[in-house]
Amino acid sequence: MNTTLTLLDLCGAVALLLWGIHMVQTGVQRALGPHLRRLLGVALGNRVKALAAGLGVTALLQSSTATGLMVASFAGAGLVAVVPALAVMLGANIGTTLIVQVLSFDVARAAPVLVLVGVILFRRGSEPRTRDLGRAAIGLGLMLMALSRLVEVITPYEDVPALRVLLGAVATDRLIALVLGAVLTWAAHSSVAIVLLVMSFTQAGVLPLEAGMALVLGANLGSALNPVLEGARDGEAAGCRVALGNLITRALGCAIALPCLGLIGPPLVTWQPDLSRAVADFHTAFNLVLALLFLPLLDPFAALLRRLVPERIDAHDPGRPIHLDEAALETPPVALGAAGREALRMADVLAEMMGGAGEALTGGDRARVAQIRRMDDTLDRLNAAIKAYLVRLDPEALSENDERRIATLVAFTTNLEHAGDILSRNVMTHAAKRLKRGLTFSAEGEAEVGALLARLAANLSAAGAAFLTEDPRAARRLADEKAVFRDLEARATEGHFRRLREAGATAGPIPAEAAALYPDLVRDLKRVNDHLVAGAAYPILESRGALRPSRLEGP
Repeated sequence: MNTTLTLLDLCGAVALLLWGIHMVQTGVQRALGPHLRRLLGVALGNRVKALAAGLGVTALLQSSTATGLMVASFAGAGLVAVVPALAVMLGANIGTTLIVQVLSFDVARAAPVLVLVGVILFRRGSEPRTRDLGRAAIGLGLMLMALSRLVEVITPYEDVPALRVLLGAVATDRLIALVLGAVLTWAAHSSVAIVLLVMSFTQAGVLPLEAGMALVLGANLGSALNPVLEGARDGEAAGCRVALGNLITRALGCAIALPCLGLIGPPLVTWQPDLSRAVADFHTAFNLVLALLFLPLLDPFAALLRRLVPERIDAHDPGRPIHLDEAALETPPVALGAAGREALRMADVLAEMMGGAGEALTGGDRARVAQIRRMDDTLDRLNAAIKAYLVRLDPEALSENDERRIATLVAFTTNLEHAGDILSRNVMTHAAKRLKRGLTFSAEGEAEVGALLARLAANLSAAGAAFLTEDPRAARRLADEKAVFRDLEARATEGHFRRLREAGATAGPIPAEAAALYPDLVRDLKRVNDHLVAGAAYPILESRGALRPSRLEGP
């Protein structure tokens, strides 16, 4: 019974530690995430600055995975080369060691103060950023409490027979210790948590220093496994190179350091008798040495990665999302950027549909009608994938800006899908009817249809730009296009009936089906434009209180 309670006590302390780390990460991400992302983007032009930026950003986020996702998104978008991206990861690996260094000192007494300050900021703060920083302070206090409790329960836990066998294997076989550290870190998704656990076990005398160092090597390896196994699946080649490069550097470092632990231990203990701090110092030194060794070698290393992970040249299913990174769900700003890139893919598909619609309406190729209807299926699948992805974001990790951006994303993708439905079901029905019945437009009518489609294509481009920049001036210009299209529809319809009257006076009555085809088509093209305005312009103007009453008519 006592053994069971001790195990539950230990598991509870570990869970509290993991939750504290989660609160620190989400609090800092929500309070400073966009600023850290901008800082990272500015520093990517130089490998030394990139290393420093990766160190600083990760020291605040306490997640090299989050930093890696930001860099991978830059790399996937073609905004950064592999060399500075790898330099960021070298810095990020050092950054994760800094909180471990701080907590290696006796700072447990600060835990109640941090929780108190955090609660005051969270409950009394009027600004979202203040509340988020309070959340981070509470998380840091919980981490300190969890570590203090771990030290208290480890000694009785050592008497559990199963653990004694496991610890004996870890203490006598470095490779087993390394593998165990890697597996635990992969499962916990936090090298900080595992290193802190190892420090607690080593300080209590449950583990010898050499076994603790081997577990720390495994923790470093395990933190590099997560992006490769989870984040790089189906991703761009550039993002895969960054994740794989980080794993290779860690693996090579572990391969070199593991046989040398017997030589490293004695001088380390002489220099730092406190075993807990000795583990923290080894963790930091390992990553510092890796950075110093690999930073000058990044150019040939990047060339090797380009050979190992070439650019994709195989055809892919256009309805399969390529930017919705699963690992990015832990970092909302990165996940929203990925969803935005996928939404712009939908805009590209809709642009192709518009181009094909012009050919189907004025040419004689029946295959274009079927092709555009297949493209509409692509739009439907992408829209469903984006919404399913956004639903999986943790509501607790979302800031007010994140919530607003999600609403903008949903409005944009939903209206693009509706616009595609109109092109597929209505406009292509008109095109198929024209081809089946042998109907033709007059030269003037054909020119008007071409002009409307060209203006639609321009408005779609403007909609994508407004969605991307969220600039209210661009949104207002796009919103004004609704009135422009209304006038174009009125003039086109008036001109059509004028031509019908002239033709009827000379050639007799025009068939009703032919007479109705043109105005129905023009009305449907106007509806497509309405959805572009509703999806890109209105959400931006609404969020800034700049929407005019004319919007009340709806799309």
